[in-house]
Amino acid sequence: MFTFETSASGTLRSGKHAVIVAAVALLACVGAAPAAEGPHLGQPISPADVAAWDISVGPDGVGLPPGSGTPAQGAVVYAQKCAACHGDKGEGKTNARLVGGEITGPGPAVKTVGSYWPYATMVFDFTRRAMPWTAPKSLTNDEVYAVTVHILRLNGIIGDNDVMDAKTLPQVKMPNRDGFVNLFPNKY
Repeated sequence: MFTFETSASGTLRSGKHAVIVAAVALLACVGAAPAAEGPHLGQPISPADVAAWDISVGPDGVGLPPGSGTPAQGAVVYAQKCAACHGDKGEGKTNARLVGGEITGPGPAVKTVGSYWPYATMVFDFTRRAMPWTAPKSLTNDEVYAVTVHILRLNGIIGDNDVMDAKTLPQVKMPNRDGFVNLFPNKY
């Protein structure tokens, strides 16, 4: 409950009015200090920290790192780090099927690396940033090239002795490259 009091001039002042004026003054003081100094959240990021996350690879191969791999090297890495989830031959297990599949035909589409992905560089990009599921970004560049080329070989897209690196990977013609609908045609 608010009370009224008389000032020296004899006018009545509301206690409610005084509380509002005091609250506004307090908020102005509290709000002004942080606004001037900033929120002090986080910390400055170094160019090396940015580079660790700036790992995107375009369909044309821009962004591919140094390194290389062969199907034989990829088979070893795949057996150690991929087969538990994707099956021994990419047939799928607890996680997605990587080999075979169809996106056209009478039955439902089965989207795999061999039937759906339009660019081999996308396989590299996804593998490098997200695999293995239990330890993303833990593979070396050579391991990613090797696993990528192994998966491409399992799909019959490249040969047993093909070597993939930043020059050769973007040249791989994926089976669905011309069938893929690009939602951003002016980007690539």
